[in-house]
Amino acid sequence: MRRVLSAASALALAGLLVSGCNTDPGSSDTGPIKIGLIQPLTGPYQALGTEAQKGVEIAVAEINKAGGVNNRQLELVVRDDKTTPDQSVLAFNDVKGQVTAVIGSIFSNCALAVIPQADRGKVPYLSLSPADEQVDPVKKYVFMVPAKSSTYAERSLQLFKGTGKTKIAVAHDTKSSYALAGHKATIAKAKDYGIEIVEDLEFDSTTKDFSPLFAKSKNKGAQGLLVWVTGPPAVTITKQYAAAKPGVELYFTGAEASKLYAGPAGAEAEGVTMAASIALAGKSLPDGTTLKTAVLGLVDAYKAKYNSDPPQFAVDGYSSVKLLAEAIKQAKSTDAEDIQKALEKLKLVVPNGEYVYTADDHSGLTTGDTTVVAIRNGQFEPVSWAKEQFPKDITP
Repeated sequence: MRRVLSAASALALAGLLVSGCNTDPGSSDTGPIKIGLIQPLTGPYQALGTEAQKGVEIAVAEINKAGGVNNRQLELVVRDDKTTPDQSVLAFNDVKGQVTAVIGSIFSNCALAVIPQADRGKVPYLSLSPADEQVDPVKKYVFMVPAKSSTYAERSLQLFKGTGKTKIAVAHDTKSSYALAGHKATIAKAKDYGIEIVEDLEFDSTTKDFSPLFAKSKNKGAQGLLVWVTGPPAVTITKQYAAAKPGVELYFTGAEASKLYAGPAGAEAEGVTMAASIALAGKSLPDGTTLKTAVLGLVDAYKAKYNSDPPQFAVDGYSSVKLLAEAIKQAKSTDAEDIQKALEKLKLVVPNGEYVYTADDHSGLTTGDTTVVAIRNGQFEPVSWAKEQFPKDITP
């Protein structure tokens, strides 16, 4: 016998079905707000991903100790992408139904594999990798935490112009999305700063002998060699450069602004210069600014736990949690669309700089949120030119 539902019962059932189809992982008013963290915790970039996780955990602990977000604690759901794009996609698919938002991989190739799914699935995704194509063009639910590759490129060009260099050689890893984006921006913007690219060189992450980079740069009269690369090859390049003594100054970018590079490179890295997050110059920033307070707060917390200064990847991880938590706080909601809207209106100072996200800009940082440092006695010290560029208008 067929059972006929009353109109009231039918409406009630429909409501249950709709709510079931739109389950919000953070919908409980009292339960924890779950945040996904996908990082390379094994594989070639394990050291970088582990540092990002440390920064994330410090920020979560600070926020929870202060009462959480909207009176709710934050809870991490951590997955290892094993430094491979396919594993990053699997990790995202595993957590997306459990979490309010995802903090994504420091490895650009992994982030780029996940981003289309995050955007289609309407999952707020804060990427810890710097490749421009993540946000150019804008993807509605995707926001970047590090400065873009093109921002580091422009800062490097500003340095060259400001220090009187007009002829530069450029080399890049053809297997890295970060390096490809940075190289492209360097070539595109060089003329705007009166810089001539006298040599444009390619290599990949399997290269063992980098001496041709130095020889060709010197032969073309380059005053500097800007190298776009991530991971272990930077250490090899540095050691071979020190042995070759080519008489051409060596420059890297934000990917090397870390003890994970400086430590293995050792004494051979002395004097090597690189664009980096403003956080790397934290101790030298003007006193009394909100930015310096934010940077030193992280430095103190990281040192207390790990007995060293935080590397770039830990700064990015820490900053991502602060940004996401503030967006949830302002949205007064863990609904994905509410968080997305809050992020697009967010203005916040964190150790990476002053973020100003808008509907047209999901990067939020400018060249003013970056600096240039050189390695001195194993430490990152801002170069003289960079000190003149420090922001002075971010005050309490």
